[in-house]
Amino acid sequence: MFIIDKNNNRIAKLQQKSFSELGFRERDHLQEWVANNTESLGEDLLIIQKEFNGFNDTNERLDLLALDKQGNLVVIENKLDDSGRDVTWQVLKYASYCSSLTKEQIKSIYQDYLSKNSNQQNAEENLKDFFEVEDYEEIVINKGLTQRIILITANFRKEVTSTVLWLMNYKLRIQCFKVTPYQLEDQLFLNFEQIIPMKDAEEYVINMAEKNQADISIQEESNSRHNTRIKFWQTLLSKMNEVTDLFNNISPSKDNWIGTGTGISSVSYNFVMSRSYARVEVYLQRPEKEENKFIFDELEKFKEDIETDFGDALIWDRIDDKKASRIKYQKDDVNVFNEDDWHKMINFMVDSMLKLEQAFRNPIFEVRKKLIEKL
Repeated sequence: MFIIDKNNNRIAKLQQKSFSELGFRERDHLQEWVANNTESLGEDLLIIQKEFNGFNDTNERLDLLALDKQGNLVVIENKLDDSGRDVTWQVLKYASYCSSLTKEQIKSIYQDYLSKNSNQQNAEENLKDFFEVEDYEEIVINKGLTQRIILITANFRKEVTSTVLWLMNYKLRIQCFKVTPYQLEDQLFLNFEQIIPMKDAEEYVINMAEKNQADISIQEESNSRHNTRIKFWQTLLSKMNEVTDLFNNISPSKDNWIGTGTGISSVSYNFVMSRSYARVEVYLQRPEKEENKFIFDELEKFKEDIETDFGDALIWDRIDDKKASRIKYQKDDVNVFNEDDWHKMINFMVDSMLKLEQAFRNPIFEVRKKLIEKL
């Protein structure tokens, strides 16, 4: 690895070092670097425990336990200058131990981690933020055989890489990162390189595994959560399309919401449902937080007229600590997974959406003009 000297139009070679000769230790340094910056591994991971030893009938402990954005548990094992011969067997045991952890156990493990680090944050709230959902019940964690493994070390032994490549044929998701320290005079540098699988190959392997899992899920879980949602949206959209074209080009979704445009980019009319409520809303999700708050504040100037036209008070939720904002109208104590509730949910949602769109039509038009002038 070289560093570029722009002033002299030259390159200078960085000196490759070992962690041990630089005085770095596995737990005190490498583990902390990864735990505090998971972008070094190329993705956003939520660290939920360090030195986890919550396994029954064993004193073994894994270095880092994390969650990825898909709700998979990620076992991260760090070795300093050499992987050793038995690290694959070690992490396979850890993954097998973790496979039985329930959602509530994982939340408890994470809360313990936050508490031990003198952090007053709440695990459930952090999980909702990480998975970008409002309803904790919507989070699915550690479902099936989805556990992932990440190995990090300066040098991988051949017996380790050979075993990892073989295991990948059986759809185990294992990544190997070679981490190398460099020095140039008093400056130290650290390079993370994913060597197994290569980045392009990883995407292919993951996509094929997800497709196979989706196919199996569709075949074996006809009454699954996703299928229930799709069926609910089909029923609602059929009813909605009888009275308006507003959602005419919208397809049923496996998600707990569907939306259509308002006339302002990334501001939508949404239907939202869960096991505890049915909702209609105006949802502001532009890339820039300031734009969302500007639109919200401008719409709020029409609040009295909007609520008069709508026929009831709305919930104006600016959500100052987050990027998005919403204005919503909600019916509680209904459950989308109870088909007996569907009739009253759909009637409520269709009727409320018609009134919501009518009430916001002119204010949206006026705010759109102001937004164009502002930008």
